[in-house]
Amino acid sequence: MARRLAYIGKSDLLRRKAHMLSGGCYCGKIRYEAAAEPFHETICHCADCRRIVGAASVAWFSVPRAAFRWTAGEPASFRSSSKATRQFCATCGTSLTFEGDDTPSEIDVTTASLDDPDAVPPKDRTRTASRLVWDKICDGLPVYKGARP
Repeated sequence: MARRLAYIGKSDLLRRKAHMLSGGCYCGKIRYEAAAEPFHETICHCADCRRIVGAASVAWFSVPRAAFRWTAGEPASFRSSSKATRQFCATCGTSLTFEGDDTPSEIDVTTASLDDPDAVPPKDRTRTASRLVWDKICDGLPVYKGARP
């Protein structure tokens, strides 16, 4: 019986390592880990994301807030609206997270801040009603004019 329990423990550990996501800012002062399966993998086209990151669109994924932790440094934060806080590196400016007041149990993380962004590809595009006219969508992902239903 002890051997069986030890085996289950190793298997569980391997599964957890497989779901460990890590990343950080451009200069390396801020680092994070997310020990959970990502969800809501999207490319957002809203004006707020575009302006804050300085890009035509921004890829995000979500994880449970309890599974996310900063492993190095402390990011700066600001209220980007009356309902949300964003965190970024105060040294290099890398946008890192979005926390909505309406969803306190989850945190959104910029996909491009991952050490391996290819590990979490987007599954759809959201808020496309706000997209820039010249930002053509031709990748075949599901498209939502606002938030996903």
